[in-house]
Amino acid sequence: MYYMKKIVFLILLLCFFSVFFYGIIYYSAKKELSDEKALSIVTTIFPLYDIAKSVGGEYADVSLLLPPGVEPHSFEPKPSDIFNISNADIFIYMGEVMEPWAEDVRKNIQTSVSIVNTGSEANFAFRSAPTGYIEPSAQRDHNNDGKSGVDPHVWLDFSNASKIVSAVEKAFVERDAAHAYVYRNNALEYQKKLEMLDDEYRRVLALCKTKRIVYGGHYAFGYLANRYNLTYSAAQGIAPDAEPSIKDIVDLTNQIRQEKIGAIFYEELSSPKIAEIIAEETNVRMYLLNAAHNVSKEDIERNVSFFSIMRENLNNLQAGLECSA
Repeated sequence: MYYMKKIVFLILLLCFFSVFFYGIIYYSAKKELSDEKALSIVTTIFPLYDIAKSVGGEYADVSLLLPPGVEPHSFEPKPSDIFNISNADIFIYMGEVMEPWAEDVRKNIQTSVSIVNTGSEANFAFRSAPTGYIEPSAQRDHNNDGKSGVDPHVWLDFSNASKIVSAVEKAFVERDAAHAYVYRNNALEYQKKLEMLDDEYRRVLALCKTKRIVYGGHYAFGYLANRYNLTYSAAQGIAPDAEPSIKDIVDLTNQIRQEKIGAIFYEELSSPKIAEIIAEETNVRMYLLNAAHNVSKEDIERNVSFFSIMRENLNNLQAGLECSA
């Protein structure tokens, strides 16, 4: 009996030390993983921020350069923004058309920052407006410099967004090859979600009573309209300082009446005044159509994503264009 108790005691002691040493190894490994320095990423606009966060996961500390609620076309970086870019591992921007200031920043950074111009991966299909677009006089005034007449909103064609994901993944892998498998898997998952979103848009927008989007804001949705066989009219041109003339507003008002269009869409983070004037004149409904350049403080608190914004857009398009899907 004595020997049995001793054997049981030794077995229990062995189990205790096994659990103890396993715990030390486990928590040491966990601490080592948590102590790994995450990649420091600075992005300019919200779609790039959302993509970088999703691809990087726990191995990336991603910041959005645009303060919440700031309209991106009027943004100018502060010295502290330049400092943050200079001290990042990777700086991700859309290109000189979207962020003209970024090229000067890029040329003057003398550090080891990896710079990703995602716009170079996308298909800039529209140097001018596509067929079916009524060009505001404000845009015609800005088309001669070769830049402001280019539509930079390439991410609103989700096949372009997928190319941007690949560019971000490539930059992450080059900077941190140890976690290449994680980045590639995360990128593939994001791209699959984009494919599903694209399919959903194609299915819903194929069955709309109205095929024209009338937009009371800056020209932003040419890529989306082109991909889903819609036509598109905007009150303002592509250039950030483009303002509509009285004639532009009258043209859109007449178009709504002549084509019996039942809705006008308005822009995020900007005054909907133009859309309100046209809606009041034509007695049509108003719906938000969000290009996702940036998000508000409330959106950040709600943890919105690029996908949640695009699905809300689809709901509004379905209602505004009277789609039966």
